[in-house]
This record gives sequence, C-alpha cells and structure tokens, in this order.
Amino acid sequence: MVVDNDWGGDPDGLVALAHHLLSPSDDVVGVTSSFLNPMFGPSEGTAERGRELAAELLTRMAHAPLPLAAGADTGFDGSPRETAAARLIVDAAAQATPDAKLTVVCGGPLTNVADALRLAPDVVERTRLLWVGGLLEGDGFEYNRDTDAGAATFVFAQPELEVIRFPAETYRLLAISVAELEERLPSSGELGGWLWERYEQLPLPEGVAIDPVWPLGDSAPLAFTALRHARTRTVPGSLPHELVCVDLDERLIIEDLFARLRLAAR
Repeated sequence: MVVDNDWGGDPDGLVALAHHLLSPSDDVVGVTSSFLNPMFGPSEGTAERGRELAAELLTRMAHAPLPLAAGADTGFDGSPRETAAARLIVDAAAQATPDAKLTVVCGGPLTNVADALRLAPDVVERTRLLWVGGLLEGDGFEYNRDTDAGAATFVFAQPELEVIRFPAETYRLLAISVAELEERLPSSGELGGWLWERYEQLPLPEGVAIDPVWPLGDSAPLAFTALRHARTRTVPGSLPHELVCVDLDERLIIEDLFARLRLAAR
C-alpha cells in the first residue's frame, strides 16, 4: 500500500501512519504528502513539510527506508502534473495487477490521487482507494473533501475505481479525549511521546481552540487493512465499485494502536 495524507496538519494522520507501519500485515511501499488547507496559512511548502514529518517518524521508529514524496502545494486543476507524489503512486500501481491491486490509503485531500490518475489513467484498474473524507448526509463543509474539491470531483468521476470511503459520520466514531491522548501517548514509549508533541505543537489558525475531543479519524482504514477481520458495516456508494463504511469497531482500532506502541517500546 501507499499511505497518503497532509502530514503537516492534524496529527491523527501521523498516528495512523505509525499504526500502519507497526502492523506486520500492512505492506507499506511508499508515503506521499499533500498540502494544507489555506486556513492554516500559506500553503507553499506544506506538502514538503509533511514529507519531512513522515521521514522523521520513520527515523524515530528505526524503520527501514521507504520512498517518500511530496505533492503539489496547490489544488488539482485538471492538467497532468508530474509531481513526485503522483509519480510514486503511478510507479507503485505499475507493479500491481487488477487481481492484486495497490491500496492507496488517503486520510487527507485527494490531490495526489487525482494527479496520479490524471497522469496515468490506466492505473485506475490496478488501484484500490481507501479514503477518509466526505459526508454521509448533507452538503456541509468537510475538510478532506473541500480542501481540494476539484480533486475529489475528478477521482469520484472514475467509474472503474474501487473505493472504500469513510465519511465524517464514521471517522468521528474514533473519538478520544485530548486528556486521554495526553496521558496515553507519552506513557506508550518514546514514539508515543513524539506523537503527542505533534499535538502540542500543531499551528492552529487564529481564533481556533482545541476541542476536548479529537477523533483518530485517519485510523479508520485500518479496519480494512491491518485489522481486516474487524467488525464493520458498509453500504453501496455512488460509484459502481464504491462501498461506504457506516460503522466500525472503534475500540478495537484504538486499543490495537496503543498496544502496538507499547510493544514497540519494549
């Protein structure tokens, strides 16, 4: 799998990446980084900053080197863009087959996925997308979709793409209190402590306060990868090959995370 996210934003992305990397059955072959919503300030350089944070996570885990690539700092505009992130996804998909697809786990805007599909349209037949984003009902704001609405529109116009989507109503089931994060992450070893520091140092927009509940939403896809026998419930989506996850075992995902952090620390 390739794991894609805006690593410089909400730290639950880095928490999810650590969880994937600590899970023996998740074969991560690359990590790609997307840009941050302008609500956090100028977007220039934020995709590269995310790549650097992912690289630091790998170093702190003493993980074997992996290909890491940043995407564009602007949204998808419909033109072919040869970004490093898009090229990484395309090259990884080229090693897959329609019967053994590359899984792209995306917990942020779909910029890099859209760029990859635009650059090499044929990879859609060899790619399965697990995306954290959108809403189950209504048309309100949802960060991952609306940070790059053009990318989301393009990706979901691909009728052959196999998708499992985790809308906001589902990823918010992975709720955990900030107090619990503060207590449990640092007590789960050095890696957990570093992940908690990412929460403490997150540059929030002016006037935005920390909510006492902070979902580990980007960990939702682990119910279909590392924890593939977890309890889930899906309904058909809008695409011919799309499933929308409407329920999952949040306790299993959260407790598996902390258990793996503690085991790694030992």
